[in-house]
Amino acid sequence: MKARSGRREAIMDEADKELLRDGRTVVVFGSMNMDLSVACDRMPLAGETIHGSDFVTGAGGKGANQAVAAARMGAKVHMIAAVGADTFGDQLVAGLEHDGIGTGQVRRLADVPTGVAVIVRTGGDNRIVLAAGANTALDGREVIGSIDALFDQGDARIGSIFLAQGECDLKATAQAIEHAHRRGMFTIFNPAPACNLPPQTWREVDLVCLNETECESVVGIVPTDEDDCRRALEALCRLTEGAALVTLGAGGSALLFEDEYVHLPARTVDVVDTTAAGDTYLGALAAMRSQGFPLLDSAGEATCASALAVSRLGAQASIPTAEEVMAWLIEQWENDR
Repeated sequence: MKARSGRREAIMDEADKELLRDGRTVVVFGSMNMDLSVACDRMPLAGETIHGSDFVTGAGGKGANQAVAAARMGAKVHMIAAVGADTFGDQLVAGLEHDGIGTGQVRRLADVPTGVAVIVRTGGDNRIVLAAGANTALDGREVIGSIDALFDQGDARIGSIFLAQGECDLKATAQAIEHAHRRGMFTIFNPAPACNLPPQTWREVDLVCLNETECESVVGIVPTDEDDCRRALEALCRLTEGAALVTLGAGGSALLFEDEYVHLPARTVDVVDTTAAGDTYLGALAAMRSQGFPLLDSAGEATCASALAVSRLGAQASIPTAEEVMAWLIEQWENDR
């Protein structure tokens, strides 16, 4: 990747595209949780117990979800994470390996449990409570060591994608982003749950991708209309000197790169479960970028993958493959003829 100064280019030039045509790895540093999910007609009031239904357990965590989405969209993926030395940890690691994700940098810790997410689903929406467990156990030195190990093994290289979120130790995340970018990786940060980075770390982020709530938390602007979207994205780009993208739920997504503003409408689907919507979007976006596609094309593919995910129940169980996305698009096209 070429050296950058001032405002960095978010879209790759021809040399960058040539470098990536054989595909580069997506390295995800993030959380791995066991999701415990239940449906109900409405949210309970304080002190109230209500009946639920459709209880499911499944693999989750923003980091793991995004890794699975990237792998199913055709990327070579490696996970950097920590789980407990327990049954949930065993199941989560096995699930990643089933999707072909490298787990050599997933640490098994005996003194902390695997992270857990308790999810209450109602009316196509969800509320989530996290118990971080092992997700916050790794420090920056350990994550940097994992990045370097992947480079030493040839599993990561210049032009690879580094993807991180906000569910792990934030100081470790910041140090990892800085290190990955300085090693020539294209860095994507998803500040979810809403969080912030030191100013020097923001300047090592090539693309920040976040939803409306997180956008308000980071830059103080709610992207309720096009003008506010533009202002929010401009503020985010001032932080990163790179590109910014905000997902808008049923409103689609909007992005700003090289001073160009683009709005992408959402795909219309029957919403079943929004749990993995954002994670599917991020993972699909990272996968397309790792294969050399421009940011706008990558966002379009991510929009389709995310739409298909919300039409299904579960976190990782809902994430589609590239083949499923293509088949769904063909079906949509034929229905619209």
